[in-house]
Amino acid sequence: MDVFAALIGFIFGPFLVIVMILVVISIKQINEYQRGVMFTLGKYSGTKMPGWRIVIPIFQSMQKVDIRVKAVDVPDQEALTKDNISVHINAVIYYKVSDASRAIIQVENFYYATSQLAQTTMRNIVGETTLDKLLQNREEVSISIRNIVEKLTDPWGITVENVELKDILLPENMKRTIAKEAEAERERRAVIIKAEGEVQAADNLASAARTLAQSPGALHLRTLQSINDLSSDQSNTTIWMVPVEGLEALKGIASLGKK
Repeated sequence: MDVFAALIGFIFGPFLVIVMILVVISIKQINEYQRGVMFTLGKYSGTKMPGWRIVIPIFQSMQKVDIRVKAVDVPDQEALTKDNISVHINAVIYYKVSDASRAIIQVENFYYATSQLAQTTMRNIVGETTLDKLLQNREEVSISIRNIVEKLTDPWGITVENVELKDILLPENMKRTIAKEAEAERERRAVIIKAEGEVQAADNLASAARTLAQSPGALHLRTLQSINDLSSDQSNTTIWMVPVEGLEALKGIASLGKK
């Protein structure tokens, strides 16, 4: 009996060890931020949720897909705007995998494909936009790029969260031209503000003149007030302009008094 048990242990012992090794090898862990796309005999057999999963060697295989939001840095692209101005522009795209099975089955490398699609779309959108609109309405241009990329990547199971234009680099001669335009615009505003101030000042002076003319003695009181203001400071010198006729009249009055 002991010989028989030893024989069974000798035969089945290695088999049990092999089975245990296969079980350990077959266990695959899927993290919370991942999904597992399962293939059985080469055919898609389901998407596995986070946890430990059994993948039978040889017969089955599984690819893990990260479903977290990813940031794709679109490198500098030289593009020609609608008004024929060459610019260098770069952007960043935020997207995530919404359907892991389609991201694996429908496209070979969804990360690379999304990056290339974003570059092409960005050049096309810039080519349909003038420079002024590109500089002033970045958000609108970003939304246009996002809508196109999202529409084209939807069959791949990709959801585009956002597109942000980072830098728009202009040629040096165009920078100087824009600076001159901005300077001219500021000078125009300054001239307009100065002219409006002069108009308001003239209106106030005209109103004050009408008020003084309508009130008897108002001009005389205003003159006395001005004299008082001048006399309050000893450094001021007051000059009175008296007509020659007035001096002749004073002389005549003085000569009559002597007689």
